[in-house]
Amino acid sequence: METSTLEYLGDLQLKATHVKSGQSFVTDAPVDNKGKGSAFSPTDLMATSLGLCMITIMGIAANNSGFSIDGTKARVTKIMAADPRRVCEVIVELDFPANNYSVKEKQIIRQCAKICPVSQSLHPDLKQTVIFNF
Repeated sequence: METSTLEYLGDLQLKATHVKSGQSFVTDAPVDNKGKGSAFSPTDLMATSLGLCMITIMGIAANNSGFSIDGTKARVTKIMAADPRRVCEVIVELDFPANNYSVKEKQIIRQCAKICPVSQSLHPDLKQTVIFNF
């Protein structure tokens, strides 16, 4: 089954629709690549997906291990390079609520960042910088 459908709306904007849920959003090319920057760009989504995936896997592991990461927040920074134009680094800074995480819980959380499917799917030359603020 398809995951999503995409429709080019013109003016460098696309509508992406999640097939199963019907939810959709619009993307735009970034300002530094002839777009208006009025929405997530494809590379913004790639970088954001890394942070989303990490936190999702952390949430699964936390639930399975009997602790909570509810309220965790993250800031994602995408750094571009040229020749060829590409994302060269994604910085994910994670802010965890004050839950007095044990050494083992922190270890589980850190491991999840390394093993999330998006992290494992990205090219090894892409620098993934993860900052954990407990």
